[in-house]
Amino acid sequence: MIKLTRLSAFAVLAISSALLAGSAQAQQSQLKVGTLTCSGAGGIGLIVTSQKTFACTFSSSSGGKRERYAAKITKFGLDVGVTGPTTIVWAVLAPSVPKRRGALAGNYVGASADASIGLGGGANALVGGSQNTFTLQPLSLQGQSGLNLAVGVSGLELR
Repeated sequence: MIKLTRLSAFAVLAISSALLAGSAQAQQSQLKVGTLTCSGAGGIGLIVTSQKTFACTFSSSSGGKRERYAAKITKFGLDVGVTGPTTIVWAVLAPSVPKRRGALAGNYVGASADASIGLGGGANALVGGSQNTFTLQPLSLQGQSGLNLAVGVSGLELR
């Protein structure tokens, strides 16, 4: 069990580091326009794919502006196990501050990794939204509970 815990933690840290380093170039031409916080119930990984729904809130960095979204995250790749309630917080990056309500709505794609043995975490870096102008960067590691290991490509549908 200890070897699995160390392997899981190592996998999450290695992939999280790669996600953050690989997206540093995208951050250079974009500014942080807010945060997107998504919370959802647990789920079951089905080896090749999984799908979870989330309730999300976008909070603007310029103050006051809060928008609600419904999200569906689909993962393709290795996804085995069961997770409990999950909260994900992303920094929202864009070339400029969104002018219209609902601007974040759209489809996003990127890489993800997470692991849990009791408590766990993960990271998801995604690009998409209106004309692919938004980047969602992990602001903090995803928090979840359960017993799982997931590594692969993620898709986020934000409505």
